[in-house]
Amino acid sequence: MVSANAPVIEVKDLKKHFPIKKGLLRRTVGHVYAVDGVSFSVKSGETLGLVGESGCGKTTAGRAVLRLTEPTSGSIQVDGTEITGLSKAELRPYRRQMQIIFQDPFSSLNPRQTAGDIVGEPLLVHGVANAKERQEQVSALFARVGLRPAQMSNYPHQFSGGQRQRIGIARALALGPKLIVGDEPVSALDVSIQAQVINLLMDLQRERQLSYLFISHNLAVVEHISHQIAVMYLGRIVEYADTRSIFTRAQHPYTEALLSAVPVPDPAVKRQKRVLQGDVPSPVKPPSGCHFHTRCPYAEARCKVESPPLREIAPGHHVSCHLR
Repeated sequence: MVSANAPVIEVKDLKKHFPIKKGLLRRTVGHVYAVDGVSFSVKSGETLGLVGESGCGKTTAGRAVLRLTEPTSGSIQVDGTEITGLSKAELRPYRRQMQIIFQDPFSSLNPRQTAGDIVGEPLLVHGVANAKERQEQVSALFARVGLRPAQMSNYPHQFSGGQRQRIGIARALALGPKLIVGDEPVSALDVSIQAQVINLLMDLQRERQLSYLFISHNLAVVEHISHQIAVMYLGRIVEYADTRSIFTRAQHPYTEALLSAVPVPDPAVKRQKRVLQGDVPSPVKPPSGCHFHTRCPYAEARCKVESPPLREIAPGHHVSCHLR
């Protein structure tokens, strides 16, 4: 029996390395270390914000958790059950518990299907309800996400960007999941629409005790919706703590640099920006030791050869840094 306080999903040492193949024989000549040993958990009714620069492995981690991308190694437990070794047939019941909202609200919807068919497709695929029940459930989902049931017969091109993302949210809710992975679900929307969609997600979380893995590079949005935050850099989590600790007592130099770049909506307030030197290293040949040492203003000789473990420096606050 699963404890009430047990995580809905627990990820340990997750890795995803994409092989690089060249030549006529397609030999493997290297790997892209997209996700290189990340660990986190998400409890019922909570949101974990996964943040970092573009290309740090956030989306790959989210897709690997759902096994949309097969992980290279690591452990993924859903309600205490290990799912990494399950076949497609064995994984099917767990698919209903884990859904995803994609970044692009247009390309993630089939242009040849009506909005009602798109939202009802998960119910059809899993054989959850008959035609009449599906129609009723889809109609209720449309109303809940702020769309009119009369719009069920419309096609994706007849909706605005915000409305299309609401269709994506309704589709993710159709099977009554416990966990929803949001892959930058508001980044393609106007700022005013972003706020509406974020508030909708938070209302749904309170109503249904949903857990979110919220992937984003927008720290202002992540601060608003998240209970916990994990900061990724080049395939690894460098800091992991509750939202308040991250925003008031950030310990990793990379987290500090990210926070200093967040614009302050008050012209009278001036914030000292910490501009990082150099570019993000290639995930094909990541630096030895601490991946961040090539851009870190505090790097020591030890940082170049020894990879710092993610360790707890305060209750619930984990940092991967030799200097903390």
